[in-house]
Amino acid sequence: MPRSAVLLSGGLDSAVSLAHALRESEVALCLTFNYGQHAAQKEIEAAANLTAYYHLPHQVVELPFLGEITGTALVKNEASLPEPELALLDDPVAATASAVQVWVPNRNGLFINIAAAFAEACGAGLVVCGFNREEAATFPDNGADFVRAANSALSYSTLNDVKVVSYTQLLSKADIIKLGLRHHVPFQYIWSCYRGGEKMCGRCESCLRFKRAAQEADLDLEQIAFQEV
Repeated sequence: MPRSAVLLSGGLDSAVSLAHALRESEVALCLTFNYGQHAAQKEIEAAANLTAYYHLPHQVVELPFLGEITGTALVKNEASLPEPELALLDDPVAATASAVQVWVPNRNGLFINIAAAFAEACGAGLVVCGFNREEAATFPDNGADFVRAANSALSYSTLNDVKVVSYTQLLSKADIIKLGLRHHVPFQYIWSCYRGGEKMCGRCESCLRFKRAAQEADLDLEQIAFQEV
């Protein structure tokens, strides 16, 4: 069975990807990145809870420079986080506008290359990423072309030919929840919010996609801590 390093933000996609990776590989390490995002501490806490649940090693990688060079609303207090209407989540124009506001320069490219270094160092041949079909429509670094390009580059930059895999790449958020239910994912630990409050805000795009998917997949949200909206 191959060994893997899992990118674990503590959100829906990465949590379910971790649960699936445990069935496809020996998970050597889970990595969470802190670049100064509003939700950093909540994401770290969620990832720590998930890795403790599965009895896995967990490492937080600090990337302060990434927060310093970006104007993204995920980091900067002066930039308003987008709160799209539920009906417009799949509208190409609205979704693209929202994506621009939360874009971080080369974030996934950077995360993958750092994870590949960890993977090679610990003898793992896979880097597991929690991409999904919905966000790939507006985030080019979530799509299949990006994964193929990353793997081409990694074939030159890693001696053990590390490869990126995403078990959720072709799935909608609802499909991902259904997969998580089959794998008995502890959804109560997940943090899928752009903000870092006591509870998930329920208004940002990440929250809205999670809530919509939960309804479609019949996930009981009573176990999820959302603010009243």
